[in-house]
Amino acid sequence: MSPRDRQARDPQEPLKETVVTATPDAKPRGTRLPRLARRRQLLSAAQEVFVENGYHAAAMDEIAERAGVSKPVLYQHFPGKLELYLALLDLHVDDMVGRCKEALAATTDNKQRVQAAIGAFFDFISSQGEAFRLVFESDLRNVAPVRQRMERSLRESADAIAQVIQEDTGCSSDEAHLLGVGLVGMAEVSARYWLTAHGSIPKEAATQLMARLAWRGISGFPRHTPEMS
Repeated sequence: MSPRDRQARDPQEPLKETVVTATPDAKPRGTRLPRLARRRQLLSAAQEVFVENGYHAAAMDEIAERAGVSKPVLYQHFPGKLELYLALLDLHVDDMVGRCKEALAATTDNKQRVQAAIGAFFDFISSQGEAFRLVFESDLRNVAPVRQRMERSLRESADAIAQVIQEDTGCSSDEAHLLGVGLVGMAEVSARYWLTAHGSIPKEAATQLMARLAWRGISGFPRHTPEMS
């Protein structure tokens, strides 16, 4: 771009990138994309490579090629492989927590809430395919920022469930949180097992089965009615 072209460009216009062709197997290049669209493209390619190869065997060269960009373009968005991996984790954790909160807010019937919350985990895992392992089975658990994100998925989902339990039963905060963690743990582990068993039980039937198990326990707590002042 010449100095005259730079001066003529609208400063409010999003920066766009031009990508150079590398190999015949790479995605078509030469496409100009706004920064956010390019970032989504890179994250999608990175997820494919991480799922196929695992974090340690994944290479930035392969991710760039899979996305159809040059390696410098990839590094413009993500300074390293860990930062790319963490960005993917953030997306998936936000998705999982959001599904859980939406399920709880969808009804005021607690039996349906239990089924919806458990169903959120089955839906997340089945919709992500092997990518759910990035959140629940990462081979980087001992890396602090990865562990923090994995713990956030459990903590925020359990907190949302605990809030409903405490409001409805009058349990203490600690008791409600423990019950929330238990429900999340059961939902996550059962959904992961269900997927590895290749869905031998239909998803809806599996969700209802686990929801009945959870409801038999939670429904035993008396419903709390706040005293009128």
